[in-house]
Amino acid sequence: MKGSDHKNKFLLTNREREVFELLVRDKTTRDIAQQLFISEKTVRNHISNVMQKLNVKGRSQAVVELIKLGELKICSHPAWTWIVTDG
Repeated sequence: MKGSDHKNKFLLTNREREVFELLVRDKTTRDIAQQLFISEKTVRNHISNVMQKLNVKGRSQAVVELIKLGELKICSHPAWTWIVTDG
């Protein structure tokens, strides 16, 4: 993919991004499923799909790669941590 093309395309679907935003906020699979009104299996599928896209073996590796790629940005404040996304 050419440099300028990559900047115009997001790696994650909107739903995958929502799942990972909640995941990095220390939400469980069950919490994420309830908040997004989807099944726990669907949450696991989204996580698995992202891991495959990134060719990584774990959720934490996926988060690190997503941050490196600019798909997720972590901002911190003494009282809390939150995610900033461009999508």
